[in-house]
Amino acid sequence: MSATSGTSRSTEASDAGPLAVSNVMLLDTLWASMVSLYADLTSAAAAHGLTYSQAKALNVLRQGPAPMRALAGTLRCDASNMTGIIDRLEARGLVYREPSPTDRRVKNVVLSEEGAAAVSSIRDGMHGTHQALDSLTDAERSTLEGLLSRLFVAKDGRDS
Repeated sequence: MSATSGTSRSTEASDAGPLAVSNVMLLDTLWASMVSLYADLTSAAAAHGLTYSQAKALNVLRQGPAPMRALAGTLRCDASNMTGIIDRLEARGLVYREPSPTDRRVKNVVLSEEGAAAVSSIRDGMHGTHQALDSLTDAERSTLEGLLSRLFVAKDGRDS
């Protein structure tokens, strides 16, 4: 495989033979899935007067309190942008800040009861995603969860 030849492992034969599904095909399917998930989440969040980024922050906070810097890293955004997102969520009573129990210089962002209810309602409102997932058998759901967890769950345990 040559970096300049334009070929990649995704289109070449491996020791076990040619790949039945190339990385290119998988990337296309993952991309289409992400576009659908993004659109569904954006629509459900908008029904609650929230942006995609705000809904994503609430979803991350379902896993527990997090420092602003960690949230910014998880959401892959600049810390100043994260501050604006959290300020708007806090103004609506969906999150609050509290001192870290291990470092008083750090403020953790915590999901309020209202925030937990909002994120639950947003997730329930993702009708297209639920319809797609409901079409899977129990075995398919288990396989999908295992594969996605293995491939994409961040090393710190937080999903993105």
